[in-house]
Amino acid sequence: MNFMHHNINAKHDTSRRVFSLTLTLIAVFFSTISYAKSVLILGDSISAGYGINPHAGWVALLEQKLSSVSDDNEVNVINASVSGNTSSDGLARLPKLIEAHTPDIIVVELGGNDGLRGHPLKVMESNLNSIIALGKNAGSEVILAGIEIPPNYGQRYTNEFKKVFVRVAEKNDVPFIPFILEGIALEPELMQDDGIHPTEDAQPLLLENIWPSLKEILIPNLSE
Repeated sequence: MNFMHHNINAKHDTSRRVFSLTLTLIAVFFSTISYAKSVLILGDSISAGYGINPHAGWVALLEQKLSSVSDDNEVNVINASVSGNTSSDGLARLPKLIEAHTPDIIVVELGGNDGLRGHPLKVMESNLNSIIALGKNAGSEVILAGIEIPPNYGQRYTNEFKKVFVRVAEKNDVPFIPFILEGIALEPELMQDDGIHPTEDAQPLLLENIWPSLKEILIPNLSE
């Protein structure tokens, strides 16, 4: 009887150790899983895919890239870009977008239409500051994508326009892409006939310009 009793106790001890080890392994497994993130793109025609197949746009390519990085990394990309939008339009739309999607990251790609329409730069600067403040107050990390306008708008205006993005990025201490069309805008074959919008062939380059800033925030959740 004592021998049997000892055997039963030994089996119980073994079962407890196995159960404890299983719980530990489960805890380790879940601790290594990358939690889902959401990225909201608040942009204009450049991010909306004006003049091209939207499925070939840089935002769609970003979705493909994120899904291919690792099966463990679930990142939801919301493209809230609207062709023709100004910084005022983006600011007006953002509160509802934050409420609907609670994004972890917001990429702000606005201002081009402000410049093309000759809007006061002080208004654009105020709008961009307010957009970033809204995002930060909602717990989102914000990336600012800068843009430049053609020189025919006058050297003074184009220079001051460019400086707005620098000031906004510095004031709010956010990741900054100085010129989203870097390596694209001066290449005629990569621009549509209007000279403003990038072609379908330019979209991978657009993503290359944006990816480093996004990657910086998503790591260590992303393995690439």
